[in-house]
Amino acid sequence: MVIVIGTGAGGSLIAMELAKANIPVTIIERGPYIKSKDSFEYYDMKYYDKRLKNTNSIDLLKTTCIGGSTIVAAGNGVRLLENEFKELGIDISAEYDKIEELVGIHQMDDEHIGKGTQLFIDCANELGFEAIRMPKFIRDDDCKPCGKCSFGCPRDAKWSGKDFVDIAIENGAELITDAEVTKVIFSDKKITGVEYIKDNISQTIDSDLVILCAGAVDSAVILQKSGIDAGNKLFFDPFVSVGGYLKDINFNSEVQMNGLAIGKEYILAPHFSSFIAKYIKESNPEVEDKDILSIMVKVEDDMVGTVDEDGNVFKFNTIDDIRRLAQGCAAAGSILEKAGVDPTTMTSTIFRGAHPGGTAAIGDVVDNNLKTEIDGLYVGDASVIPMSPGKPPILLILALALRLANHLIEEVI
Repeated sequence: MVIVIGTGAGGSLIAMELAKANIPVTIIERGPYIKSKDSFEYYDMKYYDKRLKNTNSIDLLKTTCIGGSTIVAAGNGVRLLENEFKELGIDISAEYDKIEELVGIHQMDDEHIGKGTQLFIDCANELGFEAIRMPKFIRDDDCKPCGKCSFGCPRDAKWSGKDFVDIAIENGAELITDAEVTKVIFSDKKITGVEYIKDNISQTIDSDLVILCAGAVDSAVILQKSGIDAGNKLFFDPFVSVGGYLKDINFNSEVQMNGLAIGKEYILAPHFSSFIAKYIKESNPEVEDKDILSIMVKVEDDMVGTVDEDGNVFKFNTIDDIRRLAQGCAAAGSILEKAGVDPTTMTSTIFRGAHPGGTAAIGDVVDNNLKTEIDGLYVGDASVIPMSPGKPPILLILALALRLANHLIEEVI
């Protein structure tokens, strides 16, 4: 039997592929099995709570539930770091092709491009930013634009890891929910099983093959509690949203992040932020959510961060991190002004972070086949990415997971 820990992008795909190959699989998920529309309730608020207590802290957005953070993702499917991985001896081009077909990556049709998004694309192009429609894994026929992409789709119109978990179960996989893996168990450098807590009772499952896909923070914690060095490097996508007043734009009800402009050291995407509306309303109470146009600015970071075995995240912003954000914010401001946003109302959200990774990186904690120093223990989530992508990494995680699943099926099991 194979144990897969976690149901995000990596874990869900690996479990599905192994189950479809008639390999017995047990999936252990820390959170509950939920409906997609309820996923907003499962954001992990402990990092937000820490920021409230410490102004030097940062919001780190992640969820604990079936599908992991894929269930609250905006549905963005961007290929990235393809050449960088080739330099490491890892060619994932074929896997990217397969994944794009599997989750239906495409640019959405005209009916799903709202006025605010089109303004972003047109104005960005006029200013020389070469903007395009964002590649998405949202099903056009099922999608009714409502602006809730990152809150849990009420119409289940986008792919998430939950979809792959369902297929894995249909093919015989067992799913254990609300179970927190505390450590992996090994002897003589060989994996023997995992220890987890469910209903306040500590339990173990024996296995000689375990794939850890609990996410960059939780995977690092599990590895460290098991006596394996990890968590020494951490990246995430630092981002802010910049926006302002544009009467009756109705951008808040559009498909979010449905455009993309890639700068040299940042990306821009139209994204409604309720924080922007809140800030502007403080001095302009007549402003409503429907009057806000805003742009997310996202950059790669310098990987100056760590995760300890208690799950504490320590992240430091370098001068280059701030410089990249400042350049992106200036670009966003110019696009917004071109689109007709009142420049006197422009404001920005606080510095936030998403898509953590790098805590069990290739070359540090795992080899090119994502295997740890422990025989039979692999890692298959964003932990293994050795460099900050500065863009949504879901497609990359899926491609690496597919490569790992194929390796396990063909050469290990």
